[in-house]
Amino acid sequence: MVRFSNQRFWFIFVCNPSDKCKELNKPRQTMHVFYAQDISGDLVLLDAEESRHSAKVLRIRPGQEVALTDGNGQWCQAIVETSHPRSTGLRITSRQQEYRKRTFRLHMAVAPTKNIDRFEWFLEKATECGIDEITPLLCHYSERHTIRHERLNKIMIAAMKQSMRAWLPKLNPLEDALSLLQKPRPVQAYIAHCGDGEKHNLFNIYRAGEDALIVVGPEGDFSEEELRKATNNGFQPISLGPHRLRTETAAVALCVQANFINQTI
Repeated sequence: MVRFSNQRFWFIFVCNPSDKCKELNKPRQTMHVFYAQDISGDLVLLDAEESRHSAKVLRIRPGQEVALTDGNGQWCQAIVETSHPRSTGLRITSRQQEYRKRTFRLHMAVAPTKNIDRFEWFLEKATECGIDEITPLLCHYSERHTIRHERLNKIMIAAMKQSMRAWLPKLNPLEDALSLLQKPRPVQAYIAHCGDGEKHNLFNIYRAGEDALIVVGPEGDFSEEELRKATNNGFQPISLGPHRLRTETAAVALCVQANFINQTI
């Protein structure tokens, strides 16, 4: 008998004595995932940061099996040859190309929040749930006008490894909202805002399997000019219901919806 307690609810599973039930008591082996930009050869040296994490934090030793990705679709199984905080060597034993490649692309343009921690939380969760491209958006009412691109990219790399994905989302430079909203629109495009007017639920208008661009504004919402430019360029207004959500909450919710519609989550 196995019991799981979660505050108000008890879930009880009863199973007959068998090998499957006995497996519940065995310790679970965790496959550690590492990132390296160049994994074209059979021998790969991790950079100083990944090596330090492997040797000092995870305490991985020679002979252990690990996973390795380049963030561009390659997923490898590897054996640790040498373990050192400044240079850890791996020998690739198997390799898969275009590992779990999606049939659609999800691009989200989101205004960074005044408290950058909240935008970083969005990047982490969106990467874990599945996203292909992210554009930080500079809007008329934005309260943050700068970002640290390198730090944000590291957060996405960590989230990619955590979720065992082989594709690192593309993080674009900060872009002016009017510029993005007026660009040619080759994909389904949606804009989430708090203004008046008719809006749709993403579940009702997004066609699964097709590329999509979803735009989410800052804490102060989009300006009238930005909404007008978006409407004139074919962006469809969408809503997440009657309640007001924070920028990062709305962005994660829409990311999850798009993946749910495509049955990738």
